[in-house]
Amino acid sequence: MRTPAFGLALALAAASLTGPAQAQPPSAQVRVWVTTPDRAELLHERSPVRFRDGASDRTTITVDPRTTYQTMDGFGASITDSSAAVLHRLSPADREQTLRKLFDPQQGIGVSFLRQPVGSSDFTAATEHYTYDDVPAGQTDFGLRHFSIARDEPQVLPLLRRAKQLNPQLKVMATPWSPPAWMKTGDSLVGGRLKDDPKVYDAYARYLVKFVEAYTRAGVPIDFLSIQNEPQNRKPSAYPGTDLPVRQAAAVITALGPLLRKASPRTKILGYDHNWTTHPGDVASTPPGEDPEADYPYKLLQSQAAKWIAGTAYHCYSGDPSKQTDLQKAFPSKGIWFTECSGSHGPNDTPPQIFRGTLTWHARTLMTGTTRNWAKSVVNWNIALDSTGGPHLGGCDTCTGLVTLQPDGTVTTDAEYYTIGHLAKFVKPGAVRIGSTSYGTTGWNGQLMSAAFRNPDGTTALVVHNENDDPRTFAVAVGDRSFEYELPGGAVATYTWGRMPVDVPRELTATGATASVNGAGAGWLVDADGSTVWQSKTAQAPGQWVQVDLGKGQVFRRVALDSGGNVGDHAHGHEVAVSNDGATWRTIASGVSSSQLTTVDVQPTYARYVRITQTGTAGNWWSLADVRIYR
Repeated sequence: MRTPAFGLALALAAASLTGPAQAQPPSAQVRVWVTTPDRAELLHERSPVRFRDGASDRTTITVDPRTTYQTMDGFGASITDSSAAVLHRLSPADREQTLRKLFDPQQGIGVSFLRQPVGSSDFTAATEHYTYDDVPAGQTDFGLRHFSIARDEPQVLPLLRRAKQLNPQLKVMATPWSPPAWMKTGDSLVGGRLKDDPKVYDAYARYLVKFVEAYTRAGVPIDFLSIQNEPQNRKPSAYPGTDLPVRQAAAVITALGPLLRKASPRTKILGYDHNWTTHPGDVASTPPGEDPEADYPYKLLQSQAAKWIAGTAYHCYSGDPSKQTDLQKAFPSKGIWFTECSGSHGPNDTPPQIFRGTLTWHARTLMTGTTRNWAKSVVNWNIALDSTGGPHLGGCDTCTGLVTLQPDGTVTTDAEYYTIGHLAKFVKPGAVRIGSTSYGTTGWNGQLMSAAFRNPDGTTALVVHNENDDPRTFAVAVGDRSFEYELPGGAVATYTWGRMPVDVPRELTATGATASVNGAGAGWLVDADGSTVWQSKTAQAPGQWVQVDLGKGQVFRRVALDSGGNVGDHAHGHEVAVSNDGATWRTIASGVSSSQLTTVDVQPTYARYVRITQTGTAGNWWSLADVRIYR
């Protein structure tokens, strides 16, 4: 199934994020863009909806502007040597149109982050792999006299400069797939290690600094730099790669840090740049007697080099995004960036299957999965490939890009164009992720996932993915205002709205929870994760209760009982009681409900313990994704 190059859905208007007042504040209007797995809608702007006063009975995504997380740097891909070659097959006019569709924030999706190979990777149009300081076998160049970026001047650098013109907020990261062969054991770009010599560590650090300086002079300043792509990939498939153990990475970064701070203070060093977990193949290829370093990013941030490292970069090919949160908890002062994932496909997959599978996996795993786990960037692999998935020299032969050059010369858009576009076009560099409830998982559970962001101009962008194959109707709430929406099965949507003068209460942090039935899962009630659901495991009956411990006496004025996507499993009747000692209780509210999100407002109340007792009778289980207490 072919889609015309950049169809009507991409001709997005540059209109304001707010519309006519219609008897309500302008910020009450919500603009909506949708992409569906069947390609019926591709970043298609639908009719706007409006916030209304009051709550909804539906599953409700609660957006909390008071709760803030990481600051975003951008979203994008890589103009590899292969991508550059593909784009240069186009006529100048078609190439310009394609670049605008990729980088222009108004006419296109506004790609805002590029990760550029330092030398060749598996995706190169050259007939042999290269670095910027190659010398004949057996020779060395510690003076770096042969260093040159001339290989990038005809195609890669002009594209990068044009991309930065189209989107001045574009950030650029640089990553080498291999040091020059003369620095390595085996004297090859494919496999091997750095020679264990301080002179080599110093030479490699100077090599990287020379690259940063050369690119800066060429009009492409480098914002981020990692020292090795996938340092545990010891057996790359006929393409550049280097086994770089933690001790060698720390030695290079220790030499690089002071040099880079002097030569290019803007450039931040990122460590690791590999998978969420060590791939089983990488563990198996560990040299006998050596540590496979499955805790590589932890060890690197515990080393002497940590003072020079801004944070850690991750890839998608092993593990899941929750590992980002684990590292963030261990090193909260260090950032997390997600820097590589390629769409791929099986040998017999049809184009519709490839599009659907890639869209839905990337939506739940990258768009929402990585950002909800502290990623400051979401970056795919190649920005452009041809219809054969190339050109490439070794490595992946089933990879896909954001756009594809077809045999007839047209340029079509892949699923990654839309997953990146739903973020990059609406979430601007400098945006801050804010709180939003989310009920889906990266492993697929058929529920709704979300991620919300506040832009520097005060507008909000909310990304929602319906994991289910069937349409789902839900609500979005900010404070005491909400709107309802139905999203097709498997679809992705971005909702944007302006500043809203609403009273949003501040959520209190709970230290624990218990329950009268199925108490083993009670901790899920207060883990701020809507995908983990406490359930009574028995029909609703009067007297069942759950209890939240605030850790100390605190004043609150609202209790929210969120049953998420478990339709009908809300408490049909409820009673709220409080205690300071966990023994003596007094009732402060009671009522009935037909809502998936039941909000109980009370007079300002001081207490340590809050108990919600189920007073209704129903055949449904009692399910709670979260219990939230607000002051």
